[in-house]
Amino acid sequence: MVAECQQRKADDLITTYYNHNESGAGKTENEKEVIQYLAYIAAAPKSSQRFICENELEAQIVQVNTILEAFGNAKTVKNDNSSRFSKFIRINFDTSNFITDASIERYSLEKSRTIYQAKEERIFHIFYHLLHGANTKLIRRF
Repeated sequence: MVAECQQRKADDLITTYYNHNESGAGKTENEKEVIQYLAYIAAAPKSSQRFICENELEAQIVQVNTILEAFGNAKTVKNDNSSRFSKFIRINFDTSNFITDASIERYSLEKSRTIYQAKEERIFHIFYHLLHGANTKLIRRF
């Protein structure tokens, strides 16, 4: 990945990173590392004014994974934080290698998990986050 990014800088080429493997192989963690690296190389300051403005975007791109994992990940037999959805992430850079914008498209979501989970598996993390601050009476209802 580092070589691809360096080549991209040198040739101004479009770089694609495809992350596909079997369940529990570490795709989600690998994706986080790649995004953090891209944000890091993009945040190298060319001028302090530009760096301050752009640094917020890099931070948002890195931090959005926490929200995506809450809504799209769940505990499975193989993995406590298993992605139950697929997505396409696009990060655009300008000619100075600053991130100009980013987008995320969801392609699939294991919707059946909201009503049924196999033994020793759980519903999406977001439901546990929502109930975390609830009172005991409300929690007992669920």
